Amino acid sequence: MNDAHLHLITNHIPVLGLPFALALLLWGLFRRQKEVRSAAFLGFFLVALASFPAFLSGHEAEEVVEHMAGVREGLIEDHEEAAEIAFYVTEALGLFALLCLFLGRGGREIRGGILAAFLLLAVASSGLMARTAFLGGPIHHSEIEGGRD
Repeated sequence: MNDAHLHLITNHIPVLGLPFALALLLWGLFRRQKEVRSAAFLGFFLVALASFPAFLSGHEAEEVVEHMAGVREGLIEDHEEAAEIAFYVTEALGLFALLCLFLGRGGREIRGGILAAFLLLAVASSGLMARTAFLGGPIHHSEIEGGRD
């Protein structure tokens, strides 16, 4: 396994984990189940932690593929810029999730503005991570490059 393979393995965790945790949170809100909401907050925090290997392995993955035939530097740069934004937003979300876990301890409810701000950040983080994945796919996946102009 090389650095590019490690990057490809680890980057799926935030890409899939964020929308999963968001769906879990929405389900917990819809069902009014505090335990499910708490599990979602924990999920967001764990996804933020799991984002570190994906982010940190990006540079090494670039070193592996940048000289391969058909790999364009511009695609790597676009992906790298998107990844940086998505990573920092996801880390902020992870810290916010930890705060929500702290605020919700002892049976207290998280409501109003805090919950609305969290949901907004969670949707933004999920979208940014999806965009990062979309930009990263064509770097060395010629079969999907035609779908991007």
